[in-house]
Amino acid sequence: MSFRIHSSAIVESGAVLGEGAVVGPYCHVGAHVELGADVELASHVVVSGETRIGAGTRIFPFASLGNEAQDLQSLGEPGTLSIGAHCIIREGVTINLGSSRGGAGTKVGDHCAFLAYSHIAHDCQIGDHIVLSNNVLLGGHVEAGDHVMIGGASAVHQHVRIGAHAFVAGLSGLEGDVIPFGLAGGNRAHLFGLNLVGLRRRGFSSERIAALRAAYRLIFAREGSSREHVMAERIESAATQFSGQSDVAALLDFLRASSVRPLCAPRPPSRR
Repeated sequence: MSFRIHSSAIVESGAVLGEGAVVGPYCHVGAHVELGADVELASHVVVSGETRIGAGTRIFPFASLGNEAQDLQSLGEPGTLSIGAHCIIREGVTINLGSSRGGAGTKVGDHCAFLAYSHIAHDCQIGDHIVLSNNVLLGGHVEAGDHVMIGGASAVHQHVRIGAHAFVAGLSGLEGDVIPFGLAGGNRAHLFGLNLVGLRRRGFSSERIAALRAAYRLIFAREGSSREHVMAERIESAATQFSGQSDVAALLDFLRASSVRPLCAPRPPSRR
């Protein structure tokens, strides 16, 4: 098998390196690490713990992957980290192992881009084609669906769910769940509407977008004195009106699912 290890790098006995893997200067690869084919560690990268990195992923200087969870109740306990194929992990990124209480470990999908100094905490479940801009912080147990994008210097509370194709604006403090296809932002973040620009860029047809917009207006209309009760009714009404629309079904499934965090909702109208 052909791979390259710089003379200044440390690769502990037991580590597995795939065909074409490159371990650059002053990197440290732990004994329980597996690097897939053509993985590249540029320099000064630390990969520790029970960590698997998929083929073609590139990791830039001073990234630290697979160190123990920053959970004071789980310090020193075993956990796992799985990172998918063809990801880009830029300078200073930190991704921690799962915790003993998390169960499934920390998981990252394929084709993700984590820009400089972003952080993914223990037990996060990250989908495919995720983009975290510089200095984005994800607390423990965060779930992000495919094609989520989060703007720079945003912080996401523990246990928050972010649905597929959602966009979170930069400098946001996100405390609640963001619906699939949603656009959220602010401190504290609220829901602005749908991520229409992102959906068009990904090839969503006008018909698909129109159905989502109509469902959104139905679900998040503000009339009614009992907002929680009205929301439940509107979810079921949307299920009836948009039967057979897979995008709307994904939105409704997200809203019906149990969650630790509240829903990130539109900002209430101002009162004078």
